[in-house]
Amino acid sequence: MEKEKIRLQKYLSECGVASRRHAEEMILSGAVRVNGQKPVLGDKIDPDRDKITVYGERVKATGKNIYLMLNKPRGYVTTMSDEMDRKCVAELVADAGQRVYPVGRLDRESEGLLLFTNDGELANALTHPSKHVSKTYRVTIRPNIADGQLTKLTEGIMIEGKKTLPCKIKVLTEEAGRTVLEIILFEGRNRQIRKMLEETGLETARLKRTAVGSVKLGALPPGKWRLLSNDEIAALKREIKNL
Repeated sequence: MEKEKIRLQKYLSECGVASRRHAEEMILSGAVRVNGQKPVLGDKIDPDRDKITVYGERVKATGKNIYLMLNKPRGYVTTMSDEMDRKCVAELVADAGQRVYPVGRLDRESEGLLLFTNDGELANALTHPSKHVSKTYRVTIRPNIADGQLTKLTEGIMIEGKKTLPCKIKVLTEEAGRTVLEIILFEGRNRQIRKMLEETGLETARLKRTAVGSVKLGALPPGKWRLLSNDEIAALKREIKNL
C-alpha cells in the first residue's frame, strides 16, 4: 500500500522548521525546495522519498523536541538568515545541538526574551492570534507620560486601521523627561508597542521583553540561551490549552 503523503507546510511544522503559518510564507517566498524544485502552496510530499530543503539546508525530522529561551541583544534580526548580511539570532543558538526556530519576533532594536523550538505545533499555538498569550515588556519612553495617554494606550490604539486589544500598563519609575513602563500585551502585531507609543506622541527609547506567559527571562545574560525547564514547558502548554 502506498504511504499517505503529507502537506508540505504540515511536514515543515512537524520538523520544527516553523509554525504552519510561517511555513506557508516560506513556501511562497521561494525559500523551500522539493527535490530541487520550487513547490506551490498545498503540495504534498513523501518524507521518505522526497528531499526537502529550506534555504539550501536539508530538512529532516529530529524525533526530539527542544525548547529554549534566548536573551536577544539589540542589533540582531529575528531570522535564521538574512540577505542583507545583518546579524541574525540564528548565530546565537547555533550551538543548541539541534536546529531550532524563533517563536514570533522581536525587531532589530528590541531585546529580551525570545523563545526557540523545533516543536512546530507549540510555536503555532503560541503565535496564533486567537490564543492571546500574554507578553510582558519593560519599556523606557520619552518624555513623561500623562494620565490621558496612559488611558488611551490601555484601552486600545488605532494602528493601520485596526484597534489594538486592551493591554495592561504600569508605571515602574519616573524622572524628568523619562518614564519606565511595564506593558503586557495579549496580541503580537508588528512593532506594536513602538507604533502605539508613537500614536500618542511618545518615543520608545528602549524595549525589552521580560516574559512570555509565565516564562520569565530572569537573569539570563544578553546573547546567552538556556533550555526551558520541564515545568516551564508544561506551563506554556497549560496556558495555551486554557486560553
